[in-house]
Amino acid sequence: MEQHKPLNSGNPRFQEPHYTVRELVTMWRLSDKTIRRLLQSELGVIAIQHPKPHKRIYRSLRIPESVANRVYRRITNGCAA
Repeated sequence: MEQHKPLNSGNPRFQEPHYTVRELVTMWRLSDKTIRRLLQSELGVIAIQHPKPHKRIYRSLRIPESVANRVYRRITNGCAA
C-alpha cells in the first residue's frame, strides 16, 4: 500500500486560521468590494470558483491570517496596533 505524506508537511499556512471576506469586512470595517479588491491577487489567498452556466462566476476567498496581517500592515502604512 502506498504511503502518503501529510497535507501540511512543510506548509505552515495550512494550519493557520483562514478568514472569509465577511470576517475581514467586520474586523476592518471596509466594504466587501474593497476587501476583495485588496486581496484577490495576493499571494497565498485561496480562491474557489463556483461557475454557473450562463451566469457570473462566484468566487469564495479564504485568506490566511499571515496574508491578512501583511495586507493590513501595508494599507495602514505599518501603523497597526
